[in-house]
Amino acid sequence: MTTIYFIRHGQSEANSKGIIQGHADFPLSDLGVQQAELAGKWLANVELDAIYASDLGRAMVTADHIAVHQDLKVQSWPRLREVGLGPLEGKTREEMAIDYPQLKAEALLTSGIQGTEPVENLTERCAHLVEKMTHTHPDGSIAAVSHGGFIGIFLTYMIAGTDWYKMNRPFMIGNTGITKVSLSQTGKAEIHYTNRTEHLDIEGNLLHSSTIAY
Repeated sequence: MTTIYFIRHGQSEANSKGIIQGHADFPLSDLGVQQAELAGKWLANVELDAIYASDLGRAMVTADHIAVHQDLKVQSWPRLREVGLGPLEGKTREEMAIDYPQLKAEALLTSGIQGTEPVENLTERCAHLVEKMTHTHPDGSIAAVSHGGFIGIFLTYMIAGTDWYKMNRPFMIGNTGITKVSLSQTGKAEIHYTNRTEHLDIEGNLLHSSTIAY
């Protein structure tokens, strides 16, 4: 079995302001850096064979804080990027509601708006992730630093396959939330837990982000 620890990046400056990111690149906030450091310390107790990260800065920096505690280099992998949201990127939720009022009743990540990433591409990314991880690391433990939207989609894909987009995705992934999944060579998945954030509890002070934005 291949074990994957998915980690969402720490809070970004855009997250703190409620700005939609998608492929847009925003740095971690000061809180996000703290969250990444704490996630790295928590994962220091896990023996990893590889660390992969989305090539967006907020994910790469988060992964670097994990790599500090492992004798590994971060491998940049664009397929772990957040969902591409095209014309929605850089807008606040309020601005999006004005420009695209129809999205009030539609799923943001699968809206089909011109310029956003199509469902078919997201499905291919999920399938490729399963194939690469199970064949490259058939008995390994991997850290994959990604994004809340894509991690939620991947988990839904593990449950519903290519029909994932027909489901209401039940997964909410907070900043540096850790999700553990095991994959067999045939692609069968075991989801051990999702969105663990106890590493953010420092002497009763929760370093959680106040908003979740893609």
